[in-house]
Amino acid sequence: MGNKRLTKSNDKVLLGVCGGIAEFIGWPKKTVRISWLVLTLFGLGIFVYPILALIMPAAD
Repeated sequence: MGNKRLTKSNDKVLLGVCGGIAEFIGWPKKTVRISWLVLTLFGLGIFVYPILALIMPAAD
């Protein structure tokens, strides 16, 4: 599997968090972004996204 790291994506819409998560788990970026939108509608995504944006390192 290799040394896969969770990093922000260079292919970003806002800050690269969803793209980075999609690349890490191997899902389509659109699926992760839609899932994040649903989580935000339920109130969870709006708190987690800024935290991940601060702690996730940038892609190499």
